[in-house]
Amino acid sequence: MLNIKEITDFNDKELDIYARLSENELLNNHEPEKGFFIAESPKVVERALDAGYEPISLLLEKKHIEGEAKNIVCRVGDVPIFTAEFDVLTQLTGFKLTRGVLCAMKRKPLPPVEKVCEGARRIAILEKVMNPTNLGAIIRSAAALSIDAVLLSPESTNPLYRRAIRVSMGCVFQIPWTIIDKETEWENSYLDSVRSLGFKTVAMALRKDTVDIDDERLKSEEKLAIVLGTEGEGLSESTIDFCDYTVKIPMSHGVDSLNVAAASAVAFWELAL
Repeated sequence: MLNIKEITDFNDKELDIYARLSENELLNNHEPEKGFFIAESPKVVERALDAGYEPISLLLEKKHIEGEAKNIVCRVGDVPIFTAEFDVLTQLTGFKLTRGVLCAMKRKPLPPVEKVCEGARRIAILEKVMNPTNLGAIIRSAAALSIDAVLLSPESTNPLYRRAIRVSMGCVFQIPWTIIDKETEWENSYLDSVRSLGFKTVAMALRKDTVDIDDERLKSEEKLAIVLGTEGEGLSESTIDFCDYTVKIPMSHGVDSLNVAAASAVAFWELAL
């Protein structure tokens, strides 16, 4: 039986997760496996459910109970379904809801790197990519352009940040990913461990001593890890030096570089199998 609750009190503690908790509070940095995230829009929520994430509650426009969210409502069991008219929800959340549906869900424990990379031939490694819009776009491109998995440095934005989920169109639930353990030294021992899994590493960087992005050696590598750096600064010098190859995307009209999300799409298209 549906557990539908009409919103009458904006201060209801059950609504805190949508209206009053910050992203850091949802993440629960001390115990991330006990954290939560918010999925937004029917398509994204369905992709999260398909990936096995457990719903805690729904917040949606009343018209969507028998409308766009009908399939979702049928799938969430007896979790609370908070509902109201559009204007009331906008007042509660402070902004317009994408397609009128939000779902609070439990996070899963992060899988180990070895599990994420199992069977993979092309992976992306993101070093300190902190902008959630860029991160979401990179993951969407990775999923669309045949990248098998994504690894993130500890400083990168979490892929379950609400905006990252939204920009990725739910692709964060369709491609394996994990965050490198904070206890692991990022630049040397971690990249070395990727090599131990059989991957050659290619740094995307603005250097003169680079190979062409369409170099046949890159295409012929059985397993390749494409390493991308933070917005603005790019990869650290030590990471670049540690990689097997360095690639610079050729530019014209005096442009020196692409945004990291755009650069990732070019690299994935060219280097994926």
